[in-house]
Amino acid sequence: MASADSYPSHDRQQDQQYQQGWSSGQESNGVAVAALVLGILAAVFFWTVVGGILLGLVGLVLGILGIRKARAGRAPKRTMAIVGTVLSALGIIGSAVILVAGVSLLNSDSFKNYSDCVKHANSQSEKDTCAHDFKDRSGN
Repeated sequence: MASADSYPSHDRQQDQQYQQGWSSGQESNGVAVAALVLGILAAVFFWTVVGGILLGLVGLVLGILGIRKARAGRAPKRTMAIVGTVLSALGIIGSAVILVAGVSLLNSDSFKNYSDCVKHANSQSEKDTCAHDFKDRSGN
């Protein structure tokens, strides 16, 4: 059996320093984490308008709040908030580009002609002819 002297002495000052390391007086920066998660989702789902724009806007707002909170010294993880903000902005931009391209395609004259052709087609073969004619006119 080992004597009490063979164990290392318990230093209360080390315990206090260890505990202070865990609670350094800063709040956690949950908005930075949320901004990063939403930014990643916005960047991945940018091709869906809801995913890119909605998640991107919420992530952008939370990212800005997280950056301001970290800059004021009230929270850590400033870099995480910045990355979340940038990814959210990229998701918004990607969704906006796809939305503009889709709207311009739907408003084009050739799409309207195709839509009218399909509307007036009475059979599947006539619809197929509309699709074939649309391909020929669009150059695909």
